[in-house]
Amino acid sequence: MARIIQAAALAAAVLMPLSAGVAAAQQGGGGDAPPPAVTVVTLQPQDLTLTTVLPGRVRASSEAEVLPQVSGIITERLFTEGSQVSEGDVLYRIDPTTYEAAVAQAQASVSQAQAQQRAAERDFERVSQLSDRGVSSQQAADDAASARDSANAAVEVAQAQLRSAEIELDRTEIRARLSGRIGLSNVSPGALVTASQATPLATIRELDPVYVDVTQSAAELLAWRRGDTAADLGEGNREVALTLADGSIFEERGLVTAAEPHVDEQTGVVVLRIEFDNPEGLLLPGMYVQVEMPTTQAEGVYLAPQEGVTRDRRGNPLAMVVSDEGVVESRQLTVLQDRGSDWIVSDGLEPGDRIVVAGMSAAQPGAQVTPEERAPEGAENAQPGNGQAQGAQAQGAQVQGATTEGAEGTQPAPATDAAPGTAETEATETEGPAAGQDAPAGAAQAAEGTAPDAQATEAAAETAAGEED
Repeated sequence: MARIIQAAALAAAVLMPLSAGVAAAQQGGGGDAPPPAVTVVTLQPQDLTLTTVLPGRVRASSEAEVLPQVSGIITERLFTEGSQVSEGDVLYRIDPTTYEAAVAQAQASVSQAQAQQRAAERDFERVSQLSDRGVSSQQAADDAASARDSANAAVEVAQAQLRSAEIELDRTEIRARLSGRIGLSNVSPGALVTASQATPLATIRELDPVYVDVTQSAAELLAWRRGDTAADLGEGNREVALTLADGSIFEERGLVTAAEPHVDEQTGVVVLRIEFDNPEGLLLPGMYVQVEMPTTQAEGVYLAPQEGVTRDRRGNPLAMVVSDEGVVESRQLTVLQDRGSDWIVSDGLEPGDRIVVAGMSAAQPGAQVTPEERAPEGAENAQPGNGQAQGAQAQGAQVQGATTEGAEGTQPAPATDAAPGTAETEATETEGPAAGQDAPAGAAQAAEGTAPDAQATEAAAETAAGEED
């Protein structure tokens, strides 16, 4: 009788936890699923300066072609191509032999003229003395004065010729007339150059600052001249931004300095000139750029992420907004222009609206969702140490669970007739949660494995009762 009671108690102990697990699994599976999660961005109104993008070309602020002023053979080049030169630096030397001879000849002419001048002075003084004593006629005195004046003029002519020869000699050294960066040389030593040639020897350009010439429509220029644009901008930023050919933004800001007083008859545009500082020499003449010119000041507009704005069949911009109750609403927007990865929206949004930017499949109008604010850029990697520590703790928990499972699996089975079935059932209960199985599935498997074990237990109890009888 004692064996029967012990076997029945053991069977009840095995079946009760399994029944409780199955009931809990059924209750858990019958609950409602939570609303799907979507990523949102909360928007607030702000004041922005609207701009218009204009194409343009970079121009050097100053440019000078190096041309010879005398003819001759180039004997020396004294600069490095592409280097910075200063005004007055010697760039080329032309063979000066013939020009030195011309200077010497001019100097001799000056000496000859000066000698004739002295002789004429002496003749004039002599005739003047004779005229005072009445010995010489007035005609002789007049001739002496004329000869003296002619000698003085001859000296001046000779001196002018000497100065001209010295200038020609000085021009055999070709100097820079502008400070800037010099380009490639078009001639080499030994080349013959002439004073009337059209091809420059080199070109010097001043690259700091530089000009950017852009084209603007005549209508927009009229707004500028009438002051409408300045009135629309108010206290907004009037500096001009520059976008390079590779899409990057130039660090320096520019200002409009001049406008061509002529409208192109074919295109109807006007050329505007904008000045930019170029301390690093990044902008080069001829480079294609895009200029963002301020046009008006927009107040109370929103910067909506482009990934949160879609289009309907007619191309109208739409956005999904999550209300305070977690219900998705569809909003039609009025987009002014783009700025980077955002749209500038003037109508359709309210302060504090949460626009959906991820999880669009679940964000249908009228759907209930769980909004999650998008983390700022860089916030995910702000604390890498914490993530590693949490991962280590999770791994430690898994190791601890495996150790517990191993310890439970090595416990000796009780010495009863129903020991094999009971040990197998306990192993099933222990391994089910540790392996990460779902509760309903584990409970069902345990229930299926318990049925034959219960039958075996009842059979063992009947056998024991028969032996006592």
